[in-house]
Amino acid sequence: MRILILGGTVFLGRALTDAAIAAGHDVSHLNRCQSSGPDPRVECLKADRTDESALRSAVAGKRWDVVVDTSGYLPGVVSMAVKALRSTAPRYAFVSTISVYSGADGFGEDASVAPPPDPVPDAMTPETYGALKAMCEAAVRDVHGDRALIVRPGLIVGPHDPTDRFTYWPHRIALGGTVLAPGRAGRRIQFIDVRDLAAWMVTLLERDIGGTFNATGPAGTLTMGNLLESCITTTRARAGLAWADEAFLAENGVAPWKEMPLWVPEKDGGFLQVPIGRALGTALRFRPLAETIADTLAWSRKRPVDHVWKAGITPERERELLAKR
Repeated sequence: MRILILGGTVFLGRALTDAAIAAGHDVSHLNRCQSSGPDPRVECLKADRTDESALRSAVAGKRWDVVVDTSGYLPGVVSMAVKALRSTAPRYAFVSTISVYSGADGFGEDASVAPPPDPVPDAMTPETYGALKAMCEAAVRDVHGDRALIVRPGLIVGPHDPTDRFTYWPHRIALGGTVLAPGRAGRRIQFIDVRDLAAWMVTLLERDIGGTFNATGPAGTLTMGNLLESCITTTRARAGLAWADEAFLAENGVAPWKEMPLWVPEKDGGFLQVPIGRALGTALRFRPLAETIADTLAWSRKRPVDHVWKAGITPERERELLAKR
């Protein structure tokens, strides 16, 4: 199978490239060559996907079995790419998000999605992210119909994660000491290792499966307490957990998801209980949690010592809050 990945060098695109090559497929990347250097294992096509002329020129005379879009955020840009690439590949896989759901009637694949913003903005914001992704999905379906593959991941984690939204926990617990833990130990959480997501997506492409799939994990119930205790066990850290309830966190202005990754107030927690039965029925499988923790920590330790964390509470702020408990 010949696969064209729009993007391909950052996180999920990187993992998809690894998984596809491991399965014996030929991979091409189309990107601006700005995020990182070209991957010597693949054909690299340089183009700005927002420039229709440049996009068409880059793919002229080439053919693939499927396009995988890991970098589409604006419906106009995605619509243009889908139409421009229709003659080069008969199939299109779009990486969306569980943030598309309105939440009004749950988070199953057939639940309602957020309505289009009015007016439709020229740039994505956190507030319009989900609605714009839903519009991007519609643009793909308009051209490819039921053959379109729409994957809606939850939080994607693992090595090379640029967001730090999971990496913070193995890193912080490995440092030892008293660790501020958010909310309830029994609070359910969900996420998926990027390598498991990528391997499953390649399987769907191999089987020529279309449709819409939530993609998060694990298969069973995982709680915040399970995760943090697993971090302690896996890292063999001398760490203890100091749980802070939601009232305390709110009173002290602790930012959900940002300062305390994987925590949101109970009233906003529906997107951490997303059904994934449809994906499990198509062979989505998960590696052991300890493996994700260990591999993520090992990768994180290779980063520069002056790495600026994008998520997680600062040591000073954590000490301040622990002293108030």
